[in-house]
Amino acid sequence: MATDKKVLMKGIRYLSAALPLLFIGPIVINSAFKNEKHPLYPFVLVLGIIAALGAMFLIYKGINTMLKSLFDGDKNQNL
Repeated sequence: MATDKKVLMKGIRYLSAALPLLFIGPIVINSAFKNEKHPLYPFVLVLGIIAALGAMFLIYKGINTMLKSLFDGDKNQNL
């Protein structure tokens, strides 16, 4: 089984982009809940939720891409 290194690196880039969002999302959500009386509360809360959902999507995309590189990499070599 050969690994497609370009696709593997793409998956690692997705996961590295998700890493900061994994920390930023919950911190922003926590900050929003601490300041519920502030006029920008809904905006900050939505921003935190978007960051958390973005992290989840990038993790899914990264793991999916890495699995494709590992298991679909030798598809053309067996023909």
